[in-house]
Amino acid sequence: QLQLVESGGGLVQPGESLRLSCAASGRPLDYSAIGWIRQAPGKERELISCIDIGDEVTHYADFVKGRFTISRDNVRDTAYLDLNSLRPEDSAVYYCATSGAYCSGSLWDYDTWGQGTQVTVSS
Repeated sequence: QLQLVESGGGLVQPGESLRLSCAASGRPLDYSAIGWIRQAPGKERELISCIDIGDEVTHYADFVKGRFTISRDNVRDTAYLDLNSLRPEDSAVYYCATSGAYCSGSLWDYDTWGQGTQVTVSS
């Protein structure tokens, strides 16, 4: 059974960067599209970006705008989300999740989730 574990979150100042990792175990990550989702306190979960089994990337959120980059390393069974030029409004719990072989714009299609990693952007 596939399990996902996120890491790399933390407390940073505005303008700084973080690299989030999503490590898979139990099944190779090659067969899954991986999405990154975030949830801020009191807000709904929002889909950020997704990368499919062919490394095609889809961005679902306007706030990405060149600041966030999604990637994957199938040898390491790990996906990444690079967060640059962070803003206080980027503070949230960030999750990775899988949705079959191809990306979906619906959170309902993401069936395996990690536990999340907290990102806090504050001066």
